[in-house]
Amino acid sequence: METAYAPQPHGSRVPEGLRAPFSGRTWREFLYLLLSLPLSIVMFTYAMVVMTTGAGLLITFLGIPLLACGLAGARALGALERVRARALLGLDVADPEPVRPSKPSPMGWVGAVLKSGASWRHLLYSLLHFPWALFSFIFSVTFWTLGWGLLTSPLWRWAFPVTFGESGIQLWIDGNGHSVALDSPAEIVVTGGAGLLLVLAGPWVIHGLTQVDRVMVHGLLGPSSLAARASQLESDRGVVVDTAAADLRRIERDLHDGAQARLASLALDLGLAKEKLAEDPQAAARMVDEAHGEVKTALQELRDLARGIHPAILTDRGLGPALSALSARCTVPVTVTVDLDRRPAAAIEGLAYFTASELLRNVSRHSGAAGATLDVWHTADRLMVLVADNGRGGAHTGPGTGLAALAERLAAVDGLLLVDSPSGGPTCVTAELPWRG
Repeated sequence: METAYAPQPHGSRVPEGLRAPFSGRTWREFLYLLLSLPLSIVMFTYAMVVMTTGAGLLITFLGIPLLACGLAGARALGALERVRARALLGLDVADPEPVRPSKPSPMGWVGAVLKSGASWRHLLYSLLHFPWALFSFIFSVTFWTLGWGLLTSPLWRWAFPVTFGESGIQLWIDGNGHSVALDSPAEIVVTGGAGLLLVLAGPWVIHGLTQVDRVMVHGLLGPSSLAARASQLESDRGVVVDTAAADLRRIERDLHDGAQARLASLALDLGLAKEKLAEDPQAAARMVDEAHGEVKTALQELRDLARGIHPAILTDRGLGPALSALSARCTVPVTVTVDLDRRPAAAIEGLAYFTASELLRNVSRHSGAAGATLDVWHTADRLMVLVADNGRGGAHTGPGTGLAALAERLAAVDGLLLVDSPSGGPTCVTAELPWRG
């Protein structure tokens, strides 16, 4: 949740509450409320003209394209509002889904605009924002100016010791000469104290008013939740495709540089042994023995490659035994704890195994740790994988790192990767995956 003001800087001697009335954020938000009224008048007038004119001409052919053009104009005004909110409120709202005509023709564009929910939400914003902008303008200006006016009353008393022929600050006077004035020191002090309270409360009042504007801009001028979800799924699909292609290239590279090269060398050695079999049987026997060792090595490389893709023990016995076997091959002693009452979906199970494998590989290669722990458990609708070590720390998910690629893979299935690795250690990496049993 967004807080009203940033935390107090270290070493600052001025309390936050006293600094708030002079902060740039307060005055930017106040400027936003001041500009809202004239802009909302323009937008409200435009929306009423568009609705009445378009509805009145619906009986003719001109009504439909005129209404579509009006909705397009409302979208343009909404873009201006998003820019204003970004500049003055620090609210970064994405552009709504664009208009996509089914046919590249003027009537296709008209139909797409009329069918677009974002267009109608922009028009609704123009109608609803006007009464709120009117209220927030009047309330904020009255509250803010009254506070500063009362706070500076001693200065007014000093600058104008006599007003309207009477001593003190005249608050009210009628035609019969009756008046109310602030002329005693006690009255001035009480008035200034009341003004101070209003000034100190002003930033929070202004921020509270702009919170409503934030909700309206985000809800009516941004993309719909369905469109945002579709965009996220489209992005995730691209990540999955890229990840699958990268895995395929890795497997192809491992086969080409490892087992395939070893088998090619083995075939060449067996060919030479066959040629020497008649003339030098002992040399041929030695070559066959060496080839036999190469076969064993090639088989081990193929097993390791297959285990890295999806080990048989994971399919047969689940995450617990598979992770125990995985940790046994780690160069750092690993304590494994798996607390699962049932098995998740095969895809999630495989991704959890891959995540643990990548994290333990990082522990072996980069941590310099003397020991590590691997914990897996099920909570609510999430599968949790936690890998911790006592190494040198410094792990991060910056661009180009292995953890960044792992985070993207987890995000593709609505997962999350959290890294806590201060310099000097220890390191704690938590992966959250959706539970799909």
